Amino acid sequence: MLKLLDLALPIARRLDPEDAHGLALRALATLPIPRFGRDDPRLRVSAFGLDFPNPVGLAAGFDKNAEVPDAALRAGFGFVEVGTITPRPQSGNPRPRIFRLPADDGVINRLGFNNEGVEAARKRLGARGGRVGVVGVNVGANRDSKDRIADYVAGIRALAPFATYLTVNVSSPNTPGLRDLQAGAVLDDLLARALEARDLAQFRRPLLLKISPDLALQELDDLVAISKKRGIDGMIVANTTVSRSKDLRDANAREQGGLSGKPLFPLSTWMLTETYQRVEGAFPLIGVGGIDSADAAWRKIRAGASLIQLYSGLVYRGFGLIGAIKRGLGERLARGGHRSLADVVGADVKAR
Repeated sequence: MLKLLDLALPIARRLDPEDAHGLALRALATLPIPRFGRDDPRLRVSAFGLDFPNPVGLAAGFDKNAEVPDAALRAGFGFVEVGTITPRPQSGNPRPRIFRLPADDGVINRLGFNNEGVEAARKRLGARGGRVGVVGVNVGANRDSKDRIADYVAGIRALAPFATYLTVNVSSPNTPGLRDLQAGAVLDDLLARALEARDLAQFRRPLLLKISPDLALQELDDLVAISKKRGIDGMIVANTTVSRSKDLRDANAREQGGLSGKPLFPLSTWMLTETYQRVEGAFPLIGVGGIDSADAAWRKIRAGASLIQLYSGLVYRGFGLIGAIKRGLGERLARGGHRSLADVVGADVKAR
């Protein structure tokens, strides 16, 4: 069934990107996706107190409303992150708001946290019952909120019982002022209140922070120091970028919004390396940004990622990318005589 989806990629690329995305969601929700075969045991990862059958995760943004987490797990992902979910439903920014950059294998979006809100997500996640699989929940703040930190607290309280882990997203460039929450006393207050809400919830879930690749190094120093002091469980590096390389060729590169896909790989991997050095093993990292091959995934892991996530790579490579990455990682482990991915996490940083 996944091969049928991938065969339809050329047709899907003729559609408006947001319409094509909706079609992919409907297909996953309705097609009988068979469960992916057993993963290479060397790909198992333990992080944040959780066990992952493989390190390849579906990044937030694909399944904003928790509609298809189990279908995505059956497709071969080791974990899935749904959202971003805000307390109240919101429509996001006006369309068009997703732009493909086929000449660059990139995507620009300015969606603006469009989602159906906490209650809709809570009902869908609650209906999963006791199904196995790691499903993270990414929470955010409503655009018009008067107290954005209270929005994160509300999301955590409502969704913690149904999440395997929680992600605080303060790094989307498409909600004005949201990235200001990454700084100083504001971040300290946010993490303190978010962790308190997590600890008071019926189920104590790992709490992760998703950061921007556009931080200055001094900003990153402060962010990591606060995160370590507060004792978060992990960090996701990184969200989309508002920067634009001069090397971009596609006309859509001039669109406003967050850039993802292959053009994000160098910046996000550099930010991952810098974060890994500063974290000093205090908590694991998830590497995101431009992963479209086993080689890109391998480089993220060697730059400091214990786990990886992808989304834009599916736009150009299809769902076959999941299996290709896992096979490629297994082959690289075998060639190096490694027993697990843990042997190579941060290897390029340590070799400096």
